[in-house]
Order: sequence, then structure tokens, then C-alpha cells
Amino acid sequence: MIKIKGKKTLAIMLMICMVFAFTGCAKEKSSADNAPLTKIEEIKKAGKIVLGTSADYPPYEFHKEIDGKDTIVGFEIEMAKALAEELGVELEIKDIKFDGLLAALAADKIDLIIAGMTPTEERKQSVDFSKEYFVDEHKVLIKSKDAEKIKTADDLKNLKIGAQKASIQEGIAQGIEGADLKLISKITDLVLEISNDKIDAVILGKATAQAYADRNEELFVPEFSLGGGNGSAIAVKKGNEDFVKELNNIIDQLKKEGKIDQFIENATQLANEE
Repeated sequence: MIKIKGKKTLAIMLMICMVFAFTGCAKEKSSADNAPLTKIEEIKKAGKIVLGTSADYPPYEFHKEIDGKDTIVGFEIEMAKALAEELGVELEIKDIKFDGLLAALAADKIDLIIAGMTPTEERKQSVDFSKEYFVDEHKVLIKSKDAEKIKTADDLKNLKIGAQKASIQEGIAQGIEGADLKLISKITDLVLEISNDKIDAVILGKATAQAYADRNEELFVPEFSLGGGNGSAIAVKKGNEDFVKELNNIIDQLKKEGKIDQFIENATQLANEE
């Protein structure tokens, strides 16, 4: 047993104990301070959320001149604004080719993707998805003069078919017998290919195909469908379960309030305005 002699010795021992105690607390606090931030904490700390999208897909997202300024608009843009507002941050939009979005997410150049993206099993290998917020069916956009020529899916056989590179429609196009495929990153370029009679049809989501047809009387959407039930979801980098949960909560709230349907209606009207 150690005997402590004198008040001075006792005081010194107490001071040493206090130093060790404070050092331990400091280490604990330092360790807590150095813990990695969650994705939501990172976004709030930055004061902004960076959206990756491909703004050539009306009414989802597209360029429109608003008050003399080129602006990215669309129903998914309105969703992103609502999401940013809910998180209390600003929204920054990065317009990227569709086939480059996943790479941008992996490289942390963006925080999330909202671009009419279908949560396929292949994509789930590299990213996590929110719940689906919109389900569309697949249609073709053709020249009005070809309306009598292309009336059914069978009529697409052996024709020149366009689709957006890396999209779900690319897979559908690959299943058309004898089709001569043309894969391009931008929908606007594909529509230009139809207008210039370089391809016979483009496979698009119904809402997008109809938006282009409504704006141009030379374009037409036949009645037949190439399938449906493919929904759109928000993509985030893997390992951000809390972020996905928060996104799902916001999607549920937007649906409950009927805002997504309103966003779609407003964006479709805006896409068709001259």
C-alpha cells in the first residue's frame, strides 16, 4: 500500500489524476468530432444539394427560356426543389449526359440522380435507389407521315430504331427483331434524327414521346405500347441508408399531398408552350 505524505504530495497526485481525466475526455471528444459525417450532414454543412440530371427529357427535365434566360425545368426539377427545401438547403443542378450520370455519382460530383432512371438490378449493383415515384409506359415516336406504316410493335421489325444510350429503352430496342439500332446520349439529338428521316422511330417513355409530338405536328405517337410498369427512382451512392430513408419520407409526403401529379401536369403544359 502506498502512503501519501504531506498535503503537497496529495495535491500533486490529485492534479495528475485530473490531467489524465481531462485528457481522456478530450480524446473521446476528438474521436467524436472526427467521426465521418452522414450524407445528409454533409449536404447541410455545404448548404446545398447537387442534383445530377439529363435535361433533354420533357416533361421530366428540359431546357426552357424563362424571362429571357435558359432554365432547366420539369416535374423532376420541381421534386428536387421540394427535396432541397425540406432539407433546408439550396439546389444546384448539373446537366450531364444520361450515360455519364452514374459515373458522376461514383466520383462524388453530384449528391443524387433524378433523371427518369429505372432501378434495374444491374444499376442496383453500383447505387442505391429510393422508392419509385412515377411509373410510365414505353412508346415510340415516329413521323406523322408514317402513321399508316407503323401501327403495331411488329411493324418496327427491320426498321431503323433510336434509343437513348444506357437507358431502359436501349434494352427494349435491342429486342426488336432485325432492328438497325442508333444509340445516342441526348433525346433531342434522337428526335432530330427522326425529323431528318435518318431513323424511323425512337423509343421513349409515354409522357416524353407525347410531349415532343404535341410540340411538333410532324411527329406522332402510335397507340400501341412496348410495355410498361418501369418506374423512376432517385439514385444515391451506396451505403447511404439514412439518406434513402429521408428521400422515401419526402416522396411519400409529396404523393400524399398530390404534388407529384401537379408537378407533372404543370411541366407537361410548360413543355407544350411555344
